[in-house]
Amino acid sequence: YYHPHKKSIVTQREVGVDVPSFNEALRRVLRMDPDVIMVGELRDLETMESALRAAETGHLVFSTVHTTSAQGTITRIVDQFPVNQQNQIRIQLSTTLIAVLSQTLIPRIDVRGRIAAFEFMVVTNAIANLIRENKVYRIPSSIQTGKKFEMRLLDEHLFQLVIDGKIDIKDAIDQAHEPSALQEKIEAFRKGQITLPQREEAVEAQAEQENTVLRR
Repeated sequence: YYHPHKKSIVTQREVGVDVPSFNEALRRVLRMDPDVIMVGELRDLETMESALRAAETGHLVFSTVHTTSAQGTITRIVDQFPVNQQNQIRIQLSTTLIAVLSQTLIPRIDVRGRIAAFEFMVVTNAIANLIRENKVYRIPSSIQTGKKFEMRLLDEHLFQLVIDGKIDIKDAIDQAHEPSALQEKIEAFRKGQITLPQREEAVEAQAEQENTVLRR
């Protein structure tokens, strides 16, 4: 895909044509003093190391990883490194990572095509501490209480898409991180046992407890 110039000057390099690898491209790009770096995919250890190095030197780095959750993204990156380096990588991620957006495409039932279900995490002080202390299993709870930063779990978005009539409940449950909990929640909503306003108020009350966005 070619990115045309609009509000910035875009310089692109194609792996296999202009450069031999993602890692080599990142090494070369740092000599060009870019403001923003977009890496197509963090597919190997060397590329991840170079991307982290670029972020630590003040560059805004965007990239993709094949994961389905914010927690899974952190785990995937850390697990790429040797065990004796993983603590240092957690520290680097806790200070450089700004946000994680995960998505999965699901067939629509209202119109033809697919719709994206999202999970979004902003790295607040609380989440940075969880990354640094290797307590990523608690990240979903912090996302759930981070509504004022527009954070959202995938299962919350799946629930919304089902009740809005955009996706089938079976497809939602197949993609959910906690299928049984999502199914119970949908059934409770359909029986009138929970309502959206009550759900919103509950999340808003939790959101006041923690989360101060890291300033970078």
